[in-house]
Amino acid sequence: MSELASGSAPRAVISGHVPSPESERVVDLGDLGSWRPRLVASDLDGTLLTSEGVVSPRTRTALEACWAAGIPVVGVTGRGPRLLDSVRAALDGRGIAVLAQGGFVVDLERDQVLRTVGLPREQATAVIERIEEVAGELIVAVEDAAEQAEAYAPLRVQHGFDWPYPEPAHLLPRHQVLPQGAVLKVFLRSPALGQDELLARARRVVDPAEAEVTHAGLGFIEVLPPGVTKATGLAVALERYGVGFGDVLVFGDMPNDLPMIGAVTEAGGRAVAVANAHPTVRAAAGGLTGGHDADGVARYLEAVLAGV
Repeated sequence: MSELASGSAPRAVISGHVPSPESERVVDLGDLGSWRPRLVASDLDGTLLTSEGVVSPRTRTALEACWAAGIPVVGVTGRGPRLLDSVRAALDGRGIAVLAQGGFVVDLERDQVLRTVGLPREQATAVIERIEEVAGELIVAVEDAAEQAEAYAPLRVQHGFDWPYPEPAHLLPRHQVLPQGAVLKVFLRSPALGQDELLARARRVVDPAEAEVTHAGLGFIEVLPPGVTKATGLAVALERYGVGFGDVLVFGDMPNDLPMIGAVTEAGGRAVAVANAHPTVRAAAGGLTGGHDADGVARYLEAVLAGV
């Protein structure tokens, strides 16, 4: 049976970090020299979108200015394909979107799926068991694999998970949460451990060859198919545009953004953290801008585009 997974009003993005007093201004544009981006990639929740989950008028204008300058904008998000319409609205239906932390990539203009990757049920079960050995009993939710008809259907959520958004979900007992087929990703919440500690313990016991683990600042961790990160998902979009990582300007706020931030910076591109970002993201990114509720991405883009 499909029910609402939580209350009736949308919740703000849960970051767990107090916005910096610098949140209302560009903090560090950095020394760009002659470098200018050929493509902009941005996380959505907590970065491009406000706490209400929308694109502000100022940010919308900045995105339009990028497209007008011949610089495509790619949204790179943890949101799954069931939330494709919200991603399409945020990006005004333009270009390519990377969803599910890189596991589902779609050309919005052609309505063409460019990548979909699933984690076999047996593999997902083994990874969950291994994490529970070091973290205790966990509460589980699942997004079905995109190759199944259920990909666009509601989440499968264990009773008690406390999903942070008021979207329809199949509320199920633990033994029924995992479907028979592959999953796009698994969400794991601990009643005793915070997201950072749970992620640290999971990474100690999960081989990247078996699965990727990360978190997006929502109070739980995510288990993904091996090799699925925002970096590998973004690579699909870059190939379509004929752009390298070194030509990308990327924005992010949470540990799930670190793979694409790392890929961009290592290739000579530019990575920027918003002021409300997780400490690991602020440390990894070479640039810093205002918070997501202070048009931080727009402020940075305006400064960059002034030199284009």
